[in-house]
Amino acid sequence: MFARAAAFAVVMITLAAFDGAAAQTANQPPDTMAARVEACTPCHGNKGEGTSDVYFPRLAGKPAGYLYNQLLAFRSGRRKYPPMNYLLEFLPDPYLEAMAEYFASEHPPLPQPAPSEVSKDLLAQGELLATSGDAGRNIPACVSCHGPGLTGMQPGIPGLLGLRAAYVSAQLGAWRYGTRTAKSPDCMQLVAGHLTEADVTAVAAWLATRPAPANPAPVPKGTYALPFGCGSQPN
Repeated sequence: MFARAAAFAVVMITLAAFDGAAAQTANQPPDTMAARVEACTPCHGNKGEGTSDVYFPRLAGKPAGYLYNQLLAFRSGRRKYPPMNYLLEFLPDPYLEAMAEYFASEHPPLPQPAPSEVSKDLLAQGELLATSGDAGRNIPACVSCHGPGLTGMQPGIPGLLGLRAAYVSAQLGAWRYGTRTAKSPDCMQLVAGHLTEADVTAVAAWLATRPAPANPAPVPKGTYALPFGCGSQPN
């Protein structure tokens, strides 16, 4: 909690610094998007690669459409995290689009997978759900939406590599309990609603063990068909 409070304080100080900088007319530093998103870097890393806090996700390289949708969700309060809600409250759509495109264009290396702390049986369960799903319980495989390489698809399906198990587990839990939602049809809420606690632990653990592929970039739009409609991925 202290780390998050400290990070939030850094964000606020950075924003205050930008307010002061905006008032300057002489010797003003270049007003680049890289400078503007410095308010994001204490939590998400200098290039959006993530930090040591497992609950702050990697942003770099994700599809710009996905990132933009998340920024809109935080600004509207559909996703609830006070520092993000406050940070984005008064930023206009074009600014959010530019932020999304900035982090989408960054490609720092994916981190090395961390050793898993769950049993081999649970990892095997996670692999089965992620790669094959469970038709009997209406659970599609993760790869059917996030791609065979789990790198996502343009413009709105995120990759799942480079995320810690705790973060993935927290997000699946948020989908299950309705504290995270997306545009209708909210496909992730439908999927997560069929998962048990053990399923969430298993899938999150297995995904965190995946190594970086040769090309971690999201595949182009239309590379594969989604198993059902998803409001976050426009046709």
